[in-house]
Parts: sequence; C-alpha cells; structure tokens
Amino acid sequence: MIAITGANGKLGQLVVKGLLEKLPANQIVAEVRDPEKSGDLRDRGVEVRKADYDRRETLTDALTGIEKLLLISAVVPGERFRQHKAVIDAAKQAGVKLFAYTSMLRADTSTMLLATEHKQTEEYLKESGLTFVLLRNGWYLENHTEALAPALTHGTIMGCAGQGRFASASRADYAGAAVTVLTQPGHENRTYELAGDHSFSMYEFAEEVSKQAGRPVVYNNVTPYEYEAKLLSFGLPQMIVDVVIDADSKSSKGELDSSSRDLANLIGRDTTTFSQAIKLAL
Repeated sequence: MIAITGANGKLGQLVVKGLLEKLPANQIVAEVRDPEKSGDLRDRGVEVRKADYDRRETLTDALTGIEKLLLISAVVPGERFRQHKAVIDAAKQAGVKLFAYTSMLRADTSTMLLATEHKQTEEYLKESGLTFVLLRNGWYLENHTEALAPALTHGTIMGCAGQGRFASASRADYAGAAVTVLTQPGHENRTYELAGDHSFSMYEFAEEVSKQAGRPVVYNNVTPYEYEAKLLSFGLPQMIVDVVIDADSKSSKGELDSSSRDLANLIGRDTTTFSQAIKLAL
C-alpha cells in the first residue's frame, strides 16, 4: 500500500492521479485532514483515511499497513517541523518501509526562510532510521502564473527579484517525480535536487506574457519594502508576505536557480517551460 499525505491539496491530487495510472486504486491510500472533502477520490476506488498532524492517534491508524509513504510538507510556517516529526514517528512505529518527503531545493545549504524547517525535517528523518527519499522541490511555475489575471489587467508584474533567475517547474512535474520514486526501485536513501531545465528572470517572464497575451506587460522591480507594503495592502498575511519577499530577494543570489537534471531524469522527459505554463494559464 502507498499512502499520500495532504492528498486533498493541489500537489497531492496530482500524485494520486499519477499513481492511478500505474497502480490499482486499492493499493493507494489518501491521507487527509478532512475525509468529507475526498468524495472524488473514493469514487475512483482510493481508500481515504483521516490523518491530522496535530492528533497523533489519527496518524497511527492512518499508517497501519502502509509500505510506502509520501509526506507532502505541511502548510503553516513555524508549525511544519513539529507536524512532520509526528508523521515520522508514526511511520516508524507503523513499520513503513520507504518514507519520501517533499523538501525544498538545496534545503541543507539554502538561506531562505522556508529552508529551516525542511532541513530540520530531513535531519530528523535520517536520524529516525527509516529508509528515505528526499524530493527537494524547486519553485513552482504556478507561483508565477496564478497571478496573471491582475498582471494583465494592470499591465505590470511587481516584484523585488531583480535579475534573479528561477529554475521553476510545474506541480505536475514534481508530482511525476514523486510517482516515480514511489513505484520504481532504486531510490532508497537518495536525495534529488528537483528544478526546471531552463531558468528565467521575471523580466523574461513578463516579456513572454506580453507576447502571448498580445498586450503590454512589464516587470516592475521595486525594493523589498515597497513590495511588502503592496502585498500587505492586498490583505495577505504577514507570514506569507515574508516568504514571498524572501524568495524574490534570495533569487537574486541564485537560491532558486539550478542546473540539476534530476527532475527531468525522474519523469523521463523535459520539464515544463515557463512559456508552456503561461500558455496554459492564459
């Protein structure tokens, strides 16, 4: 049995979809906080189990009989490591044979705010004695494309990334990598740096949006303070704004760029380009 935590989320749904293309539904378990929201998974024959990171007893039950587990990292900064520890402990107790974890690009050396809890989780997982696979996901193309509507309305994409480059890939690409390590042998105790094949700057991104949309869209590079004020004015929580500002600022230092081909090798094809992602989003 293969289990996926956070199976109701965007990445989780794509992983389950990919597994269904390779395995019978009765070999897949969707671990979710709210089973009532998983009717579509049940309709496809997937077993749905309640798994609440903050309720240890649900994790023990949810992981009974599971051979391979994909822990998709939790959402709330500051709470992640504590929650991840609970899943790792429950997996060890349940006798899980392979524990895959969606970490972040170069988590062990990255200076990004998001890296701290990923690094802590990786270290704890290794110390647990469980057989692991670390899937260090880079930035998502959807982080760029999901805000295209206001960009087209105002003709501007704002940020503080400067000439920083993003080796981003799509959620579907990262999901495909997870499916590979869960269904094929030879990935035990491996660490994969996952990123898109070709990086781009936000100036190049805006130019491509303008080209495909047939209307002028420019990238407006501002200071981190100006960008923070703008994001807060939209009603975004401070913790989310801090992550966005940090990512943009660190991209200029190469934190979100990579020449690794691990992702393409795992999925057996070139990764999704930013041009393709823009076309799909438009």
